Amino acid sequence: MTSAFLAGVVAGYGIAVPVGAIGVLLVGLAARAGVRVGAAAALGVAVADGVYALVAVAGGAALAAALAPVAGPLRYAAAVVLLALAAHTVAGALRRRSGAPPRVAATPARAFLALFGLTLLNPATVLYFVALVLGRAPGSGGGAAFVAGAFLASASWQLLLAAGGSLVGRALTGPRARLATALVSAAVVAALAVAVLVA
Repeated sequence: MTSAFLAGVVAGYGIAVPVGAIGVLLVGLAARAGVRVGAAAALGVAVADGVYALVAVAGGAALAAALAPVAGPLRYAAAVVLLALAAHTVAGALRRRSGAPPRVAATPARAFLALFGLTLLNPATVLYFVALVLGRAPGSGGGAAFVAGAFLASASWQLLLAAGGSLVGRALTGPRARLATALVSAAVVAALAVAVLVA
């Protein structure tokens, strides 16, 4: 059971640590909306990683085969969502600069659901966990320990990103700095969306 948990921890960090589009979104959101919203978003990512770890443990090879035909459409959907988020980030930053109140307040619940849903759109995550599970074949009770380890590892890393984003947000309180960070974040997210399309 301990070895399955440690394998899950390694798997969770393996999928979470490379900062991709989700990490950039998380840091930017925490910088703009604060630590509570950022932490909720971080937990949304971690729960999605935990769900994929659970599905991979339960479904294994059958899941990988079932997901293969829709991997392309899922990739396109993820790219569209990323581009929409980049555009929304720019529009929100420009509205705040002009003094207009934001249309939708970022709440912890909305942040959780948004990052949870976006993370679920990533078929690479489930294929990653399926490959790990098939390579180690957890025994009785090992599957639950693997999932717990993956979730806790992902949660710890995502919360670290959110805390870092919140600190950056406190340091960059001026309107110009907030606009600049929002535009940089949007540009990176848009570039990652393009990378998803051409991958």
